Amino acid sequence: MIGNIHSIETFGTVDGPGIRFVVFTQGCLLRCQFCHNADTWEIGTGKQMAVSEIMSELKSYLPFIEASGGGITVSGGEPLLQIPFLIKLFKECKKAGIHTTIDSSGACYSSSPLFQEQLKELLQYTDLVLLDLKQIDKEKHKRLTGLTNEHILTFARYLSDHEIPVWIRHVLVPTISDEEQDLIKLGKFIRSLNNVQKVEVLPYHKLGVYKWEALGLDYPLKEIDPPSEEKTAWALQILTKN
Repeated sequence: MIGNIHSIETFGTVDGPGIRFVVFTQGCLLRCQFCHNADTWEIGTGKQMAVSEIMSELKSYLPFIEASGGGITVSGGEPLLQIPFLIKLFKECKKAGIHTTIDSSGACYSSSPLFQEQLKELLQYTDLVLLDLKQIDKEKHKRLTGLTNEHILTFARYLSDHEIPVWIRHVLVPTISDEEQDLIKLGKFIRSLNNVQKVEVLPYHKLGVYKWEALGLDYPLKEIDPPSEEKTAWALQILTKN
């Protein structure tokens, strides 16, 4: 089984519990204005890697990963665009006793029978989903990412209904995803889910601007500065208060 892979990070510390072996898949449907991995957008490109290759590399780091309570995280791009590959990879990981995590926007979620069948199988081997909820307002979400958020919210409900553990992530972008009423609405939605183990507010940053420039793209948020620690803590309080 072959996957289209952008890159691998062997000692990730921000993509799930413990030290993570992070596989970044190639291809994404969203075009987030703040994306720091714009070079993962194009579908069908990247380095082709077999599951066996990834497992061979992963196992060389297992002593460090296991000692930290870590595992493997498949990010992107959007990993759910390559579900058959993920199924095979996670099956092998579970044989080796490795904790498995998917980092997804949920934007490619579909009610089609084939997608539902494959997703159901994949989640049998998935310990955790890091779910990016970028903006609760449908039209603002479309302006921010290029697509509305109906499929994403439906995916969140699906994970809740099937009791798949989730960490919710929200990137806080000043003037774009930090309005109080939007955060209140998002917090209400998060609290309606029964599977949320953790909520993270990630402060917007400009670390990926150079990638946009290298790709010949005009970065749309040049004039926006990262939020303060106080503003980030304020947003987290809104999203998590009862």
